[in-house]
Amino acid sequence: MAKDLRYNKLAKLLCSYSVKVAQGENVMLDMFDVPEEMVEALVESVSERGGNPFVKLHSARISRKLNLFHNDSSLKTASELALSEIQKMQAYIAIRGANNIFENGDVPQEQISKISTAMRSALNWRVDKTKWCVLRWPTPSMAQLAGMSTEAFEDFYFDVCTFDYSKFSDGMEALKNLMMRTDKVRILGNGSDLTFSIKSMPAIPCAGEMNIPDGEVFTAPVKDSVEGVLHYTAPTVYNGLSFDGITLEFSKGKIVKADASMNASALREILASDEGASYVGEFALGVNPLITRPMRDILFDEKIAGSFHFTPGQAYEDADNGNRSKIHWDMVCIQTKEYGGGEIYFDDVLIRKDGEFVLDELKQLNPENLLAK
Repeated sequence: MAKDLRYNKLAKLLCSYSVKVAQGENVMLDMFDVPEEMVEALVESVSERGGNPFVKLHSARISRKLNLFHNDSSLKTASELALSEIQKMQAYIAIRGANNIFENGDVPQEQISKISTAMRSALNWRVDKTKWCVLRWPTPSMAQLAGMSTEAFEDFYFDVCTFDYSKFSDGMEALKNLMMRTDKVRILGNGSDLTFSIKSMPAIPCAGEMNIPDGEVFTAPVKDSVEGVLHYTAPTVYNGLSFDGITLEFSKGKIVKADASMNASALREILASDEGASYVGEFALGVNPLITRPMRDILFDEKIAGSFHFTPGQAYEDADNGNRSKIHWDMVCIQTKEYGGGEIYFDDVLIRKDGEFVLDELKQLNPENLLAK
């Protein structure tokens, strides 16, 4: 498919399905190193639906330089401007590309933390008060991490991002209902033995309306209920640093021990950045049938079929366990056989084994059934 046709297809999906732009709505298009043709397609799509497009263009290299030299005064002004802008928007679409995903790797973690704290009000407003969708843009850097050619990765990207997300509807509804009836969750396998409660917590299906790609149902653990050990089988990148082999130990909900095969000291520093950083704000099951292995990009990795993520930091307003933090770090565990397998139990009933749902009402979320629809 020609690039302009793929750009138009993605733009129309974002505007009509993901954020559902309505007549007269102000829409922020927040673009990071994205081709001008894609930005033009979004401007046209917003306008065709009667919306008012507003465009911000960013460069990862310039953002890094600003991050290095931000001070308390400039951050105060930047946060006020960002909050004022987003308060005037009804919808928000961000596409984030970067030729080097480690562009902020030499920005001190203390500086990154200060910036995150300063921009928290604008972020919270965007998440809680607007219709929003955030996605990546395919770059050679992402293709390298995925172990693919640039052309093959672009084809994969557009296949995943323009997937018919309505196929998730019935299966996600069944999973949502089961999660909302569940008290105790137990996760076993490949170095993990973890228990926690999700009693009375909302469960939220995600099918292309806030993230692209999408494919998860999330909730949150009761804050002080988490006990045991969890070994994450997928690598992760956070604040420009790469982490592999993360293992967390919990007691009464709190992370009491944290280790990793690389950057372990940075891991512990981030998890100690505030009180809420050592508690968990989200638990989610990933079900996207087209995403089967990690590529160190969380918007893809957290949706991997047969995975779950267990997230230190801030809880979402839609499934709020009361945890507050400047961080929200989606760490992913893949439980397919290729990654060591594992089991998930809801109230002592096995619901997923080695990444495959075993309950009849959930089997429609297994990859072979979603792709057959």
